Amino acid sequence: MAAALAMAVLVSGAAVAQTQSTAPSTHGSTKLAFPATLGGATFERSINYAAPPANNPGQGIAYYYSTPKRLAISAQVFDLGRRIQAGSENPSVISQFNTEVASAEQQFKFAGYTNFEKPSVPSVCTYGGVSFRCITYSGVTQANTRIFSKLLLTGFRDSFVKIRVDWSQAHQQTSADAEAALQAFVPALMR
Repeated sequence: MAAALAMAVLVSGAAVAQTQSTAPSTHGSTKLAFPATLGGATFERSINYAAPPANNPGQGIAYYYSTPKRLAISAQVFDLGRRIQAGSENPSVISQFNTEVASAEQQFKFAGYTNFEKPSVPSVCTYGGVSFRCITYSGVTQANTRIFSKLLLTGFRDSFVKIRVDWSQAHQQTSADAEAALQAFVPALMR
């Protein structure tokens, strides 16, 4: 589990490493609840980007969970200082999704990962009746093992909701494990 969480922190970007404030267990504007256990995953930590030292309210709050199979799940609720239209097909979500994928590729490169792979076009994934723009990407670590992330983004109650699950071949984790984790986690969150 520690390795999976380290991987999640590593690919989450430098802001995560610099920002260590906690967040409320219920997100104020969306009313999404982030309890100690959510869809079988266990809460690990949260980062409130509006609080010091980040002081960036548009980046919202990120919540980190781990599953019994040692997969890392992150959920970030943010608005970038504007109201976000509901759904996965609106221009704001499409634009932000493209930004998130480009950022993920840069973070993989910064971490020293090679052979970044992603499909040429994203998909639409539905969990618990909520549609997300989604994509699975991967890269090869310096230890020559492939790690994977599935990224989901949608507009929900005037905010972006970004969910990502990370898994690794080195831990004998599969895309089926990641999908099972999302099938439990997302509907439990997006009530």
